This record gives sequence, structure tokens and C-alpha cells, in this order.
Amino acid sequence: MADAWADGWRGPSLVQVAGGVASIVETAPPGGVDGTLDAAILPGFTDSHVHLGLIDADALVPGGIARVLDLGGDPTALSARAARSAGENASGDPALEVEYAGAFLTATGGYPSTRSWADPAAVRELASVEDAIAAVGEMHGFGAHVIKLALHDDEAVLDGDISRAVVASAHELGLPVVAHVEGRGSAARAADAGVDLLAHTPWSERLPDALVDAMATRMRWVSTLDIHGWGERTDDFEVARDNLARFHRAGGEVLYGTDLGNGPLPTGINERELLALVDAGLGADALVGSLARPRSGTRPGARPGGLISIIPTPRPRELGGLAAWLATAQAVPATEIQEMTS
Repeated sequence: MADAWADGWRGPSLVQVAGGVASIVETAPPGGVDGTLDAAILPGFTDSHVHLGLIDADALVPGGIARVLDLGGDPTALSARAARSAGENASGDPALEVEYAGAFLTATGGYPSTRSWADPAAVRELASVEDAIAAVGEMHGFGAHVIKLALHDDEAVLDGDISRAVVASAHELGLPVVAHVEGRGSAARAADAGVDLLAHTPWSERLPDALVDAMATRMRWVSTLDIHGWGERTDDFEVARDNLARFHRAGGEVLYGTDLGNGPLPTGINERELLALVDAGLGADALVGSLARPRSGTRPGARPGGLISIIPTPRPRELGGLAAWLATAQAVPATEIQEMTS
């Protein structure tokens, strides 16, 4: 390969494909090298905030996305979709990898129960600590990979005890908690509850530096900058960009995510989101890392049968060019490397 990424750029690399997995190797295998490919190989790109029930999910892989984290939907439908994808991957027919939260956990009458787009099956309203424990257990039973907590200050809001019970119950089951925070003070409440990720970069207020610094030591943020204007710089965009820039400077980990299903967003890699991340100060490694999330430092496609990212043109050195280049990635099975070089 002309170039490779695995926790950093490796430059020209030897890549071995075995059992549907592409791995970077230091020396050629005994059988020698089958061929060369003038392209870059990276882990399959992830959108860490989508809503599969609100989009044409079949367009994601053609759009360059190999893996998604669904952050709110009908847990029955999501469990079935994830199982179907896993079965296709296991049988050698690579498909979109789906991880999911299941239902939004919210206050009685809280967001998003009042929204027309929200399937009632995608919401669990909590009135007590007991409700919180039961809802987390229910989502765990559906196979959820994370738990989604809604903290929307403009509507009914969970009290601190219930929020903390959600987090404690999830952590006991080995599940991280991701929070939707909206409204002044909601980000601080999420931090107080001990959540692990924010589903959006906060945009309702400029967060105090001390809060941003504290969050950077223990949280990850999903970017979702482009939902604020879809290419037009709005006030909310600028507040979010500033918060994200300070979070990144403080050492916080940023994940690429779009909130796909929320407005006119491209179904696939969103170049505007990547350019917004550059504008927020992410350098080349952080930008690629926000998308790539490799499972192992030397294995771009470490799940048998899964999809990897291939970009068939040289990597640009300028950041703006890098964002545009990443947006051209193709999500393909690792075995396709062999076909390209044969």
C-alpha cells in the first residue's frame, strides 16, 4: 500500500489479508508480496451519531461509512438490524457495522417524547430511580452498546439522582453513557452525573474553561457541528466550535459524528463536518482519528468480514485538502485489496 493509517500514518506499508482481516505487517510473508496498490488504507470510518430509523441506511456504505453508532431509536428494530449486519459479516458478505444505544432515557414528558419524529418505541420516560435501573437493564437486554441519556433543559429534565442511577446502572453492566445536552447548565449536569460521552458538542452556552478542562480528562465528545446551519455559520455553530476547540486543546478526544437524520446532511462522509473540525483546531492525526477509531494499533480492519476504508489518491499535506480527501474514502471489504492487486 502506498500509505496506511493505524493510530498514525505509517507511509508505504505491507498489508496482509487473512480471514477477512487486513493487518499491517513489518516483513513480507513467506509467500512473498502479491502486488502493490497505489492507495491509502485506513480502518473503516465511523459516524458516531446517526439515527438509522430516520435515514436511508443502505446509502451509508456507498457514501464511505463502514460503522455507525445509532444514538436513539426503537431498540427492537436496532437489535434486529445489528444482528442482520453481524450475520452478513460473519458469512463473508461485508455490511455496515451497527452499534446502538436503543431508546432515549428521559424525564416524564421530556425530550424527545414531545417531538413528531420520535417513535414512541424509541423513548423510555423515567420517573424514579427504579425506572432508571429497569430501563438500563432493558436496553442491555436488547444488546445496547451504550446508554443514551437525554438532558434537555428546555423541557422536563431528569433530576440528579435519576441521572446518576442511569450512569451507575450502566457502568455496572459495562456500558458507557452518552448524553444529549441542550440548554444552559445541561452540560454541567451531565458531568455531575458521570456520563462518558456527549452526543453533541454543547452549543447552548459558552462553557466555563474549568468545566471544559474537567470534561477533557474523562469524556469524549461527538462533534455534530454541521447541524448548526448545514454549511452556514450560525451563532450556535460558533458557540459549539469554540467549545470544541477548547475541549480539544485541553486534551479531550473528539469523535466524528453528524446526527444523521437531523436535517439536510449527506448520507455518508460529510466534508463540511470535517472542515468544521479543522476550523476547531483538530490537526491531521486528530482529524483522521475522529473517523477511524481503530480497534488495534496495527490492524486497520480487525473484525473478520468487516469493512475498511480505501482512498485511491495520494494523501495531501494541507489540512483543508486532507478533509476533502478523507471525504472520498470508499468503504470496502478487506478482501477487495487482493482483487485490486491481482
